[in-house]
Amino acid sequence: MLESDIKIDKEGIWYYRGAHMFRKDILCIFFENLNLDDCGRYFVQLNQEICYLDVEDTAFVISAVYKTENSDGGHEQIEIVLNDDSRETLDLTTLAVGKDNVMYCRIKEGKFPARFSRKSYYQLAQCIQELLSTGTVHPSG
Repeated sequence: MLESDIKIDKEGIWYYRGAHMFRKDILCIFFENLNLDDCGRYFVQLNQEICYLDVEDTAFVISAVYKTENSDGGHEQIEIVLNDDSRETLDLTTLAVGKDNVMYCRIKEGKFPARFSRKSYYQLAQCIQELLSTGTVHPSG
């Protein structure tokens, strides 16, 4: 397979031919049109054009973790912030530990894997510890 001009490093930073892609408007379009094929390769499809990406680990990286209250019943939940600036509730059942003890979860209704940054990993550990101490979650799930 040909090498892609667009790369995403393990920290979720996008590059085009080695130059950092920093324009949020362009990245927003790419994130909105991001897909995974059946072999787990990432690609962006705009109209009829498809561009495969060279992704070091995952396209999505969790940059921050917050403990919030659920608007339905006031229960506490964990909210994550992704490198596309979106927020969503963490599905604890999708947490997984990968190579070198890197933490991952599934996002976007399970469509994509996401990697926790080092900072967000520690924030997650703190949130889980607080939820365990209050009895909001139990170690068995």
